[in-house]
Amino acid sequence: MAEYSRDSPVVVIGLGRFGTSLAVELVRRGTEVLAIDNRPKVVQNLSGTLTHVVTADSTDIEALRQLGVPDFYQAVVAIGGDLEASILTASLLVELEIENIWAKAVSRQHARILEQIGVGHVVQPEHDMGERVAHLVTGRMLDYIEVDDNFALVKTLPPKELVGVPLGECKLRTKHGVTVVGVKSQGQEFTYATASTVLMYGDVIIVSGTIEKVERFAELT
Repeated sequence: MAEYSRDSPVVVIGLGRFGTSLAVELVRRGTEVLAIDNRPKVVQNLSGTLTHVVTADSTDIEALRQLGVPDFYQAVVAIGGDLEASILTASLLVELEIENIWAKAVSRQHARILEQIGVGHVVQPEHDMGERVAHLVTGRMLDYIEVDDNFALVKTLPPKELVGVPLGECKLRTKHGVTVVGVKSQGQEFTYATASTVLMYGDVIIVSGTIEKVERFAELT
């Protein structure tokens, strides 16, 4: 098993839209990537974009060993359409003792199985994006990020009760159960919010709290 460092290379298995975007972005950030897909045409099309891209069957543990996958600390299973291949590939990575495994799930059932076999990080890109857009469409939020099962960050505008008053005097946690963690004034960059921060109309704020409370707070704007 490889040792971790911030520059540790990453194996990306499955080069659909999600896997390809991930691999390309990792390379752009300077991370070494071994990209694997079982479709020769896909691999050929990406050979000019990704330095290390190979055709292989990720459900074959010997093929993974020959590619040196056990030497990697991090791996991403980006297979979405073939659930059997996704689950089997993930189980082989667990068997190979890859320390940090990420896997894409296309349903809650798929996600549950991946978690049960030992995948540490399961993501549902379509579900997560749909949930985020739903919040933006139906609420008064400028952006919404769920960071845990019941905790979120929301970008929104300050309600009238916060304008012109230092945040320390607003008793936000007592009244609304949320915290303003960042503020962006017109023409300025985001900065940390403090007890002495005074918000003005036109400012943009980042608020943290439980999902229910940040949703309710955003409706005050």
